[in-house]
Amino acid sequence: MIPIKSPQALIDIGTNSVKMLVADISSSSITSILDCTEQTRLGEGFYAQHLLQPEAICRTTATVARFVAHATALKTASIRIIATSAARDASNSNALIEAVRLKTGLETQIISGENEAEWSFSGATSNPTFSTHQLLVLDVGGGSTEFIIGTSDQIRFRHSFEIGSVRLLEHLSVPQSPDHSLLLEARTFLDNFIQFQVLPVLKSHISGIETAVGVGGSSSILAMIDEGLKDFDRERIEAKCFTLLSLEKLVELLWSLPLKKRQRLTGLPPQRADVILTGAVIYESILRAFPPLRLGISTRGLRFGALRHFNRLP
Repeated sequence: MIPIKSPQALIDIGTNSVKMLVADISSSSITSILDCTEQTRLGEGFYAQHLLQPEAICRTTATVARFVAHATALKTASIRIIATSAARDASNSNALIEAVRLKTGLETQIISGENEAEWSFSGATSNPTFSTHQLLVLDVGGGSTEFIIGTSDQIRFRHSFEIGSVRLLEHLSVPQSPDHSLLLEARTFLDNFIQFQVLPVLKSHISGIETAVGVGGSSSILAMIDEGLKDFDRERIEAKCFTLLSLEKLVELLWSLPLKKRQRLTGLPPQRADVILTGAVIYESILRAFPPLRLGISTRGLRFGALRHFNRLP
């Protein structure tokens, strides 16, 4: 039997939420013990001047400190903290790093878009279902979207684009009860973004690929809503596959509901009822731009991949 190392924790500070994975690590696999998320909206009010706001830093740091305390209580052998898009783009990212250091005594590693893409792909392909296919892995975060193409043993394309659910939510100033014209505006904006920003970089790499795999919170939540799941169920979420038509229907439903009704949808955490609108329409626009793509779901994204990287797993 392969020996199991002491549990390790990986905390991911994203633009929209802070996530923690605590897992046992063997020489060939990662077994989740605890996988938790709390929305802190680090990117709130950020994009006007690319400055992290004091209140957002405070919320985020408090959550990181609680996660560190929880990981410590689980007797983890190590706790690593990484940060992604908002921290990466901020001119005052040192304020976040220092606040986390003062609260926890731990350092925060701000990772590049290329590392984020690579580790998200590594996490997704740790799922045996996706380990042997040519894949487009999509990580729609709060501030950026990573496109990664390859197989489990070779990445042949990766790029981080400055479009994400929180960034788009603020750009469009989406109200609590958006009308259909705003959905059309979001779709038009994204169609143009993909045509002029994504296609020139991606088009020579995507030929022949029919399956995209979403990683991160938005894609898992879309699956939970569509399946009516009250609780996280990794097996059922990862069995979900959206066609463009089925995703369009879900997008239309979400955008037709006022905030209070969205907050009551089974599978949708109430605190994410605003940002799911833009996360969903980003995925929809990508499927529309690259037919006949379908969208599969992996719950094993950046955090799984980061632990694979830090432990030098194959």
